[in-house]
Parts: sequence; C-alpha cells; structure tokens
Amino acid sequence: MDATALLIASSLNAGTVLAIAALGLLINEKAGIVNLGAEGLMLCGALAGFAAVVHLGATGWGFVAGAAAGAALSLVFGGLVIWLNTNQYATGLALSLFGAGLSAFAGIPYTQAKLPDQGLSVVPVLGDLPFVGPALFRQHPMAYFAVFLTLALVWFLYRTRAGLVLRSVGESPESAHALGYPVRRIRLLAVGVGGALCGLAGAYVSTVYTPLWVEGMIAGKGWIALALTTFATWRPARVLLGAYLFGGLTMVQFHLQGMGVNLPSQVLTMLPYLATVVVLVLISRNPLWIRTNMPQSIGKPFYPGA
Repeated sequence: MDATALLIASSLNAGTVLAIAALGLLINEKAGIVNLGAEGLMLCGALAGFAAVVHLGATGWGFVAGAAAGAALSLVFGGLVIWLNTNQYATGLALSLFGAGLSAFAGIPYTQAKLPDQGLSVVPVLGDLPFVGPALFRQHPMAYFAVFLTLALVWFLYRTRAGLVLRSVGESPESAHALGYPVRRIRLLAVGVGGALCGLAGAYVSTVYTPLWVEGMIAGKGWIALALTTFATWRPARVLLGAYLFGGLTMVQFHLQGMGVNLPSQVLTMLPYLATVVVLVLISRNPLWIRTNMPQSIGKPFYPGA
C-alpha cells in the first residue's frame, strides 16, 4: 500500500514537468507554430530558475526567472519564424542546440551550489488521510497548478472569444487576417506564453523535482513534451493524462529496481522513450485521424501580403 502511494505521488511529480511544458507547446501549435526548441528552453529555464533561487533564496523567484528566460528565447524564435519566415523546424532545432550550449556554459559556476531546504508540502487535513494523502495531497503547489492550468486552458480555448481567435489563427490565418485580426502578433504572443511555460517547467525541474544544477539535466523531457501534443491530439485534458502516464513510466523504473527486478538499468531507463516511440507509431497508423484533429496551418508560414 505504501509503495503504491509512493509510486502514484512520484508519477504525479514527474508528470507535472511534462504537463506544464506540453501545455505551453500546445498553445504554440494551436496558433500554427511548431517549436522544436523545447529542450533548450527548458534547460535555460532550469538554469535561470536555479540561479535565481541560489542568489535570492526563494523558489518563487526561481519560477519567475525560469519563465522569463523561456519567454525571452521564444520571442527571439518567434521573431525569426513569424516575421522573417525562417523554417520553423530548422529554427526550433537551432534553438534547442543553442539552449543546451548556453546553459552548459553559463551553468558552470552553479554545478556545486546547493539550494535551501524547502520542507514538505502537505495539504491540511487531506494530506493526513491514509493512502490518498501520501499519494495525492503531499505534492508541491506546482503539481496542482498543472491541473488548474489544464482546466483554464480548456475553458480559454473552447469557451472564450480570444480562444476562438487563437484557434482560427492556427486553422486559417488568411481568414483571420481578412477579418482584421493581427495574425502575426497573436502568434508571437502564443509563442511567448508557450516559451514561458517551457521555462517554468525547466525551473521546476532544477528547484523542486531534482534541486540541483547539472548540464543536460532535462534529459529529453522537452522532446517527450513535444510528442505529448500529438499523443493528446492537441487537447489539453489528454495532455495532462498523457503526462501522468509518461511520468509513471519514468518512475516505475526506480520502483522496479527497488523491488529487485533483475533487468539491466539501461532497459529500465529507456522505458519512457520507448513508450514515446510506440505511441507515435500507433498514432501515425491513422493519418486521417491526425489530420482531423491537428490545426490545419500548423508549421506553415503566413504572408500577410499574399
């Protein structure tokens, strides 16, 4: 019973990272922009968040710094792909490589730094319940923020005029432009918000999930978050469920090792990445289903004068 509660709690913790980043990428893609630079954004957000906590001593400042770093890099990316019409895929890959290199170089002074003890987060009363308390109600507030963000995004996209405009920009930017909407500015705003969420996810990794700084510590989570948007067919609630599923696959390796399962550690480590490949292969078997759900202008440049 205790082991199961611990597995659930650790899966939620690991899934929070993926959920926040994937929801940010979902906002990008709903506006028609594909950002393959999530890994670099998360690394820079992780470093900025860790450095802020080291110097300022408060985790909240780490989240602000991580989100700001992610937003700043994303706005540069957005300026290139939206106004200069550079290739979205090549520019995103360049951003990922740039973020990895920049964080590795700038993070050298912080490799030996330590963060102040944050203590245990417990929801009053609910956190003391048997099984349910340790499994669900002893999480960091960011875990509950991920759930709130998912619900807020569902409401925004499907219940508000602004959400309808954002989706229309991703579906048919020419039609949105003809109706008088500033397509480029809307896309840039979406890219900035999505980058901020990727940076926030990175800051959560370095300040809460594994409170330290190590070069390359995101370890592929940005790519999994990117795959989650397709896995969830661009729907926020499915992104959250998928994030918890992949979070569980990430954590089950440690529990299997603790139970004495005789498997090479490399096999257990590759489980979440293997699951990512399998899911994408299964989804790609039905291209009509993907085309029906994906934004129709995703990855396509927009020329206002055309």
